[in-house]
Amino acid sequence: MIPPAEPASSEILPSKKGLRQTEQRKAIFEALMAKADHPSAVDVFMRVKTRMPSISLATVYNCLDTLAASGLVRTVNHEREPSRFCANQQDHAHLFCTSCNSVTDLPLRNPVVPSEIWDLPEGVQIADQQVSFRGLCSACSEASAPRPRFQQSPPLPVQTSPDTNPTFQPQA
Repeated sequence: MIPPAEPASSEILPSKKGLRQTEQRKAIFEALMAKADHPSAVDVFMRVKTRMPSISLATVYNCLDTLAASGLVRTVNHEREPSRFCANQQDHAHLFCTSCNSVTDLPLRNPVVPSEIWDLPEGVQIADQQVSFRGLCSACSEASAPRPRFQQSPPLPVQTSPDTNPTFQPQA
C-alpha cells in the first residue's frame, strides 16, 4: 500500500498548477493529503467543515472539480457509486473492497507503458489509464479467513494412586 503523502505546505497547493490559492482549496487539498482513504466529496466536506464551518458542500464540489481538472487530484469512479478523490499522483491501480467498500491504492511493481501490457488496436493512443480491481482488502480478507471452530486443549495430566503406580509420590 502507498503511504499517505506528506501534508502540503502552504506553497504546494494549486499555485504550482497556476491556480489561485484560496483558503478553501488549501483546506480541501490538505484534507485529501492527510489520509489516503479516497473520500467522497461529502467525506471531504465533513472533514473541512470542522476547520471551516462556513464552507458549503457546493464549494467543496467546485474545488474538487478544479483540483481534478488541474491534475492535482484524481477522480476515482467505481460503478454507480459517488466519485471519490485520490491525491496520490504516482501510477497505481485501485482495489475496491466488496466487503467494507474501502478503496486501496495498489502500487505498480514495474511501471510500463500500456502498450506493453495490453493488446491495443492499431492507432490507439492512451492518454490516461485507470485500472481497478474488486476483491477483499487485507483487513476483510483476514477477517473472513477460516478459523478453527475450537482449539483442542492439551491432555490433562493423569493422577495415579499408589495402588496403580508404584513410583507415585504425593505432592506436598
